[in-house]
Amino acid sequence: MPSFDELLEDVGEFGPYQKVVCFLGCLPGIVFAFIFVAVVFLAQIPKHWCRVPEAELIQELCGWSERELREVSIPLSEHGSFSSCQRYNMDWNRSEISVDRDRPQSVMGWNRSEFSCRGWHPFNSTPLDSCKDGWVFEEAYPTIITQFDLVCEDAWKADLNQAFLNIGLLLGAVVIGYGADRYGRKFCFLISIFGLGVSGIGMIFSPNYTVLLLFRVLQGIFGKGAWMSSYVLVTEIVGSNHRRLVGILAQIFFTVGVIVLPGIAYLVPDWKMLQLTTSLPCFLLMLYYWLIPESPRWLFTMKRTKEAMEIATKMAKRNGKTIPPEYNEMDFLDPDTEESTSSTPSPLDTFRTPKMRRYTLILMYAWFTSSVVYQGLIMRLGIVEGNLHLEFFISGVVELPSAIIFYLTVDRLGRRLPFVLTNIIGGVCCLATAFIPEDILWLKNTIAVIGRLAITLGFEIVYLVSTELYPTALRNIGVSMTSSLSDVGGIVAPFFLYRLANVWTELPMVLYGIMSLLYGALVLLLPETKGIDLPETVEDVEALGR
Repeated sequence: MPSFDELLEDVGEFGPYQKVVCFLGCLPGIVFAFIFVAVVFLAQIPKHWCRVPEAELIQELCGWSERELREVSIPLSEHGSFSSCQRYNMDWNRSEISVDRDRPQSVMGWNRSEFSCRGWHPFNSTPLDSCKDGWVFEEAYPTIITQFDLVCEDAWKADLNQAFLNIGLLLGAVVIGYGADRYGRKFCFLISIFGLGVSGIGMIFSPNYTVLLLFRVLQGIFGKGAWMSSYVLVTEIVGSNHRRLVGILAQIFFTVGVIVLPGIAYLVPDWKMLQLTTSLPCFLLMLYYWLIPESPRWLFTMKRTKEAMEIATKMAKRNGKTIPPEYNEMDFLDPDTEESTSSTPSPLDTFRTPKMRRYTLILMYAWFTSSVVYQGLIMRLGIVEGNLHLEFFISGVVELPSAIIFYLTVDRLGRRLPFVLTNIIGGVCCLATAFIPEDILWLKNTIAVIGRLAITLGFEIVYLVSTELYPTALRNIGVSMTSSLSDVGGIVAPFFLYRLANVWTELPMVLYGIMSLLYGALVLLLPETKGIDLPETVEDVEALGR
């Protein structure tokens, strides 16, 4: 019996029909990028100081500037800036207070004939206190941080925002992944994109931070479901020789989302309006019910041959082809989904032999590190000095060449050499960025951009290498298991960044550099897979590199 790939050879492997579906299927990558990286703007941490109501009343009477107010109420930190989490514990109810001789005032119970605006500066021995009356935030527009006061002793709660999203991504890979195989790619996409829009708007109306985090998990589940379902659909509708190109196009659309986001955030700075703006396109994508087909490859595997042939006929017509008559009476097999006659594979099978065990452990570390460093570099933009919107835009533009470099190198230079170089270059750039002085900002930013490009390219290569190092019977389970470490890395990435940055702003970059250098060294232990057939058995894997 013929395979669906053989049918594609007759109806067109990448004709006009597939190009339209490919464009529509990759378009949701822009929305997925909004969800994945918008935390930089939604949860931006502005400069903040303790609110001191008594001092604010005196400021009003004396006409003090904001700086003069902080000088009498906020201590200096060890770095010479005003403390964000402490205030002076002064006795503001002093006996000589009143506004002036001609205009008595009543402030905090004061009603005196004279008021002195001098002599309020605290002594070195003045005790300190926590921000018991809340904070004053410098930024004019609210963020999730300012709404829920996620600073100082509650700063760790802000780390949970991106962590809970990644928990959702991990759950979505399992739940929606199963659903897409059971109920179809198109059905799961439509359910997921609708759920993504609803959960995004639900964040806006969250009465407290706990509820917001629950919606963030749902965003992760539905976001991963929408992205996976649409990506799988477009890869299944094209010939095998074009799947790598489709993967690169999907990455480009994701990068477009990263590039567009800072412009939207600049025009819509309020976090609730920004969240609404990035969630509404999800409902527009519900039009895909009429615009994209179900995967005919999946329909064939589910024995729904009549529906699959209707789509194939439409595909052939749009591509200027005709389906040979003999296909109409045949059933089809998909070698990628045909069940093995052997026992059901287990995740433990990926550790069965010495080389399989080595490859699995290296790939698990590779996926984990790629996610930690990539997400860390994005979130870091929100805590360093500079123009956040411009620097975020530049960092997004820098990702575009990575797809082109990937396409031009992996089939010419092989997999291992670019894999090693990208991570070593990325690691060196992270370390260099940490130690370049702030007064050479142009050099610091240039090195950081090169590092971001290298890390992004390495992230793209790890997926290709993962699919080429497992035998057919273990390929899906091997890639799923190792790539799940990417979501685990995303869960811990915020804690690595924000907690280490509290010690030293550049300490996370030192960690990223060390992790990437180790990553590059471990890749040397993987075999080159360029130009060899995909392994079919465990024995084929053991023979790689000999």
